[in-house]
Amino acid sequence: MAEAITKTDFNFPGQKSVYHGKVRDVYNINDELLVMVVTDRISAFDVVLPKGIPYKGQVLNQIASEFLDATSDIVPNWKIATPDPMVTVGKACKPYPVEMIIRGYLTGSSWRTYKSGAREICGVPIPEGMKEHQRFPEPIITPTTKADEGHDEDISREEIIRQGLVPEDEYIMLEEYTRKLFQRGSEIAAKHGLILVDTKYEFGKADGRIYLIDEIHTPDSSRYFYADSYQENFAKGLPQRQLSKEFVREWLMENGFQGKEGQTLPHMSDELVESISNRYIELYEQVTGKPFKKEESSNVLERIEKNITNFIKDRLIMN
Repeated sequence: MAEAITKTDFNFPGQKSVYHGKVRDVYNINDELLVMVVTDRISAFDVVLPKGIPYKGQVLNQIASEFLDATSDIVPNWKIATPDPMVTVGKACKPYPVEMIIRGYLTGSSWRTYKSGAREICGVPIPEGMKEHQRFPEPIITPTTKADEGHDEDISREEIIRQGLVPEDEYIMLEEYTRKLFQRGSEIAAKHGLILVDTKYEFGKADGRIYLIDEIHTPDSSRYFYADSYQENFAKGLPQRQLSKEFVREWLMENGFQGKEGQTLPHMSDELVESISNRYIELYEQVTGKPFKKEESSNVLERIEKNITNFIKDRLIMN
């Protein structure tokens, strides 16, 4: 198998700080640029798993880059350039402390909540009598708080505004952008025989403007069903063929892990790692309609560092 990049420790010109997230390493350049390295780390239930997934970072970065370009007419976004297959460089924004999750179907965590008896998610009422994977009459927005560590928490629109996390007029804009982005993502997915089931968006602010930040419509932030088998499987009560990270969560749950205290992460075999890598590549090709080109390098970290350094130096010269 190819090398999986699970850690970076670079020192770029003008670097002020670095933030190591669950999956991404973000380098702050002079408080003006953010250099986001999308590593091959994989997380589930807010826990980073012990092995990286080859090509996962490239898949996520290239899908996000394509969708940022395809939605820039809806809302400005942070992206400036992608100097490496695993890297996006963008405008430094102050993130809003909430994630905007939008769901078109009752599935995944929302289904697990519904099945437990709840009929409301984040203050949004859910009708009685719904079935797993059923489409909502209209997509629902179920935001969460954005935790630096540990679990994100569900929160209602009213609570976000009451706590002053986001001013009401700006929150209304975030909801409007979220719905429009989801509509565009759904239209693009449909062209490739997929259904965009649910996803999350993150926004930030700079120069008094709202920007879309981070990733968009990737398998880490989104769930897709295959459209051709959706209706038949739903009618028969069968599992949906899907492209998302849900299969990783399901494998963990089958092996007794849901990120709860006292639980131990199961062993990840090389065969499992390779199968996850193949699923990510499959999703790239389905979502974009393009063949995935594996970016081979004898030293991936060296390549990434060189490409970023050259971009920063060129930008400093231009300015």
